[in-house]
Amino acid sequence: MMTGSTKASFSSMKEFLKETGGYAVIDGGLATEFERHGADLNDPLWSAKCLVTSPHLIHTVHLDYLEAGADIIASSSYQATIQGFQAKGFSSEESESLLRKSVEIACQARNTYYDKCGTSSSIDDIILIKRPILVAASVGSYGAYLADGSEYSGIYGDSITLEKLKDFHRRRVQVLAESGADLIAFETIPNKIEAQAFAELLEEGDVKIPGWFSFNSKDGVNVVSGDSIKECIAIAESCDKVVAVGINCTPPRFIEGLVNEIGKVTSKPILVYPNSGESYDAEKKEWVENTGVGDEDFVSYVEKWMDAGVSLLGGCCRTTPTTIRAIHKRLVNRRSH
Repeated sequence: MMTGSTKASFSSMKEFLKETGGYAVIDGGLATEFERHGADLNDPLWSAKCLVTSPHLIHTVHLDYLEAGADIIASSSYQATIQGFQAKGFSSEESESLLRKSVEIACQARNTYYDKCGTSSSIDDIILIKRPILVAASVGSYGAYLADGSEYSGIYGDSITLEKLKDFHRRRVQVLAESGADLIAFETIPNKIEAQAFAELLEEGDVKIPGWFSFNSKDGVNVVSGDSIKECIAIAESCDKVVAVGINCTPPRFIEGLVNEIGKVTSKPILVYPNSGESYDAEKKEWVENTGVGDEDFVSYVEKWMDAGVSLLGGCCRTTPTTIRAIHKRLVNRRSH
């Protein structure tokens, strides 16, 4: 599908998975890696702040994940919105440029990785294998833009209608779709109405690339708003431009049960990229230490998730290249059997 810096158009996740041996690795947390490298993200823009202050850092972290075995990397645009940038004083043109920049950095990191594969071989824990790699343009929910933790509740209030959500996301999705990404990752979707908004935007005709839909849950039964996971997945299932569905930013212990429910209502590939299981304090805007699982425990779930029908696996908040490297090793073993 992809060799060197040339990129064929991506249209089918099922075809991509055939090329990757039936399973693929998604990258891990971005914002928490930026912080580990010294970035201060105490800002409404969160990880998108690095697009302004330290784009070189974004490139470094993307490359870290590719060298850990990730087959799909997501752009640093989860919390990047035109409205959010404008609130910080950027013009609409500058805001759109920063959105494009998020995808361009990810594509550059892929090219850097391919160049390294051409001149070096894997050593120690650095995986240098030329393979199909996808760049996903990350789109967070309306709640992520609010930066008040409401992507973890899905409660937007009665004034937020389907049309308002579509209007909020429309230009951002168009810009990201035209920036060179292979697909759009609609992530941490907290409720049914936003899933419907994303599905309708994909079908409007202006968006030429497909997407995946990933929801979050805090009880292992429903999405965080209380909406039925099956009803949410059914919206994605009925949209031809959605190429995979699943769960992200959810504690690992809930994943298997959710995947079993998802499998009842979808024929699309299923993806999971949970967080470390640590809880997030929305008021303090920080993760509560020692409430999650370590890399070894996280990866111990992987076999169960694959047995349940998952074919795309990675990590979300508080997971690292070490986590992704361990998942890659599990998948290598799985592919060879």
